[in-house]
Amino acid sequence: MIIDLTDLLNLEVKEILINQEVSFDESFLVDSKIKGIGPVTVKGRVHLSNEQLILEANLEGVMKIEDSISLEIISYPFSFEIEENIEEKQLKYEKTLDIIDILWQNIVLEVPLKQTEVTDFSDYQGDGWKLVTEEEKNTNNPFSELANMLGEE
Repeated sequence: MIIDLTDLLNLEVKEILINQEVSFDESFLVDSKIKGIGPVTVKGRVHLSNEQLILEANLEGVMKIEDSISLEIISYPFSFEIEENIEEKQLKYEKTLDIIDILWQNIVLEVPLKQTEVTDFSDYQGDGWKLVTEEEKNTNNPFSELANMLGEE
């Protein structure tokens, strides 16, 4: 997503408004936990503040990630705001700005550590083990008696 900064840098306009859908190709998915991503809506602006170029935007979209329990691919909707200072090295020929890498870096930060759509844990058990909820873990903890003996409730 390339933005022409000529008018902004020549002080002909105060800001450049952004309202676009951005698509990411498969090369962005390499080495990330994101298995797929639909178009991302980017709404925001680029402006100057104290001679610093600032990108402010709201990003919305849906990413495909692995379910933490079932390992199936699930949809995870996201929506967040960013505010980034643009460094001179990110400017192309001093007149254009490609913000696709900035957007991707911020999207990767939004990937949850754990996400599941599993509600019935009875399918996830085996010989001598079963998956338990947080509530069950706290009530059926075999080490709670030891904690009581040590006075660490």
